[in-house]
Amino acid sequence: MTWNGGRGGRTLAVGAAAVVVLGLAACGSGSSGSGSAAAGGKLSVVAATNVWGDIAATVGGDAVEVTSVISSTSQDPHSFTSDTRTQLAVSKADLVIENGGGYDDFMDQLLKTANSSAPVINAVEVSGRQAPSGGELNEHVWYDFPAVQKVADTIAADLGQALPARAADFTANARAFDAQVDTLIKAEATAKAAHAGEGTAITEPVPLYLLDAMGLVNRTPAAFSEAVEESTDIPVAVLDQTLKIFSGGQVKVFVYNEQTSSPETEKVLAQAKQDGVPTVGVTETLPAGKDYLAWMKANVEAVTSALG
Repeated sequence: MTWNGGRGGRTLAVGAAAVVVLGLAACGSGSSGSGSAAAGGKLSVVAATNVWGDIAATVGGDAVEVTSVISSTSQDPHSFTSDTRTQLAVSKADLVIENGGGYDDFMDQLLKTANSSAPVINAVEVSGRQAPSGGELNEHVWYDFPAVQKVADTIAADLGQALPARAADFTANARAFDAQVDTLIKAEATAKAAHAGEGTAITEPVPLYLLDAMGLVNRTPAAFSEAVEESTDIPVAVLDQTLKIFSGGQVKVFVYNEQTSSPETEKVLAQAKQDGVPTVGVTETLPAGKDYLAWMKANVEAVTSALG
């Protein structure tokens, strides 16, 4: 099935729709916060997407219950409308995690409406990423592995403040997670050693942090990827220019966002396949049945394999 709406009416490919609430085994109390821990239960964490929700669950372990607001590929953060259940979850949260950078502005409105006093982790701010001179910020920082480590460490610190008796556990969990992310960073470095300077193409900048770390050079006309991301009309000349980049060997792999499509992106995907360029699909939200580490390992391996 497909979903129509959001940014300029893009079509969003849909997987199995589900609300993900990651609840783990109960633990002792010890927090003076406003959420469940104050009543003797687990710390309540609300994350904007299941990406950050999964990382929070990994760091928090059995001391947290995590609610991910965006938990399905059928939900677009840019057009999400909250309901009373979501507002209630935010109002009772001990910790809130948003992506930031304009990706999930609905979270700021939720925090205001819910009158929440919970600490808020903004992943983009924690990452330290800023817009390049004359350009726009790439807010998809969950594809930036060092940034993800910073967020995991921040989650551990904030959970430790909320529940001091478990602070050492949160720190240990974050360190173990960071060590696994280090293996992904090493895999990127290995790919970079073999493929630095080779060309890649994208539909929109979702995977760019990953591709940059692998040493790949984005050959996509900027006007094309910007129009796709903003759901504005793609001029015929820009589309033609994009279709031509796959011939001649200047692009070694085409990495596209599986969750969004339009007639133009489908045409570009078909052109890449016609010209024999390997293609790799990526997503913005965590696929069903995978955790963050397994998901990103698969992404790194898929791009590396496509590069040969």
